Amino acid sequence: MDPVTKDTPKKAGESKAGESRAAEGAARRKAGPSIVSSAHLADGALPALSEFEFGLNMLTHAYGRWMVRCMAAAGVPDLSALDVLILHHVVHRDRPKTIADLCLVLDVEDTHLVTYAAKKLQGLGLVEGGRRGKEKTLAASDTGRAVCARYREVREALLADAVAATGIDPARLSEIAALMRTLSGHYDQAARAAASL
Repeated sequence: MDPVTKDTPKKAGESKAGESRAAEGAARRKAGPSIVSSAHLADGALPALSEFEFGLNMLTHAYGRWMVRCMAAAGVPDLSALDVLILHHVVHRDRPKTIADLCLVLDVEDTHLVTYAAKKLQGLGLVEGGRRGKEKTLAASDTGRAVCARYREVREALLADAVAATGIDPARLSEIAALMRTLSGHYDQAARAAASL
């Protein structure tokens, strides 16, 4: 028997979590090197976090490019990824949104970025301004709704069908999305802690 894998007596108090980490480490070594962009960050307590961050970075940039190009294919070029996100959220459920609503839901810290995008979208006739008490609101125009409908058509044809063809279980995608939202909370908390150092 291989001396590395032969059974050894368990130490008193050894936890199942420790066994699990050891098994994951062994599986990782068999799978090959981690795919990371910063090996010096991967050499820590949780190397898989660096793998996740590298994948997230690639996905973030790819998603941004996709939104911009899909919107251009839908007939509205020269919008940024944030402009596209804001337009979709204003159209969402066909209810007026304030700048504060948009910042909260889209997790944008810099209000002026959303304000600038809102003015740009208004200038293009995709959203309309209004008021809720003292607050300014944005509502989708007919043009904005039509553009989002075209975006959806392009998305279904070019992206949704391709992702579905991979055979990934939609429930698994939902689990990944939930995990990403959870991790975003940890990153936010760590950012607050780093700001206090």
